Amino acid sequence: MKPKILLVDDDPTLLRFLSDYLSGDGFDVTTVTNGYDALRSAYQIHPSLVVLDVMMPGMDGWEVCARLHELSALPIIITTGKTTEADKLRGFRLGADDFVTKPFSFAELSARIHAVLARSQAAGSEGGSILQISDIIIYLDKRTVKRGHEEIQLTPTEFRLLEYLAKNESRAVPEAELSQAVWGLYREEDASILRRYIFLLRKKIELDPAKPSIVKTVRGYGYRMGTGALKLPDNPKESTDQR
Repeated sequence: MKPKILLVDDDPTLLRFLSDYLSGDGFDVTTVTNGYDALRSAYQIHPSLVVLDVMMPGMDGWEVCARLHELSALPIIITTGKTTEADKLRGFRLGADDFVTKPFSFAELSARIHAVLARSQAAGSEGGSILQISDIIIYLDKRTVKRGHEEIQLTPTEFRLLEYLAKNESRAVPEAELSQAVWGLYREEDASILRRYIFLLRKKIELDPAKPSIVKTVRGYGYRMGTGALKLPDNPKESTDQR
């Protein structure tokens, strides 16, 4: 079955040409020109991924992104004419998976779509795997994190950061590799965005974010897990009771 792509942009000419290109690249494409129709179409067709323009009249792309992620962890690529650090941080907080700056080549966007879909499918193929870091439990299939009985609310980006570090707990992970794993790209000017997200993640999972014991910095290199990440059976409570 072809992946379903929902294109959202108020430029009908761009939508027509982009739809033709992506259809020829093996995607089943639906196009809409405003945020309201984007929400309606997402509910009706259940797309595999949304390509979403920010600057639209009425409901802009930021609000559409936020509303879509109230319903599901649907992969979203933001297209915009401005990609400042503040814009990217805002988008990633709302659950965007990638950014493409206008004007862009259709080949580049198609490659980004393939990369985001591949990461999404890999994340969904983990079955019932569970990771434990200190007193935090990561449920890979449900994409949730808990400390005891309390769920820790992470954004999709924060979850991917924690998940990748936990899966690589035996080594220090370079900044470039971590950025590549989470967003599919790394540029030196984006390093501050990665560091900002590590800061936000620590605020949620560390007992003392000023003295992190779970996500530790390897100065001049990257990050590592401060405690072992353990593979557990599907019922972590039973495993704990047996120790």
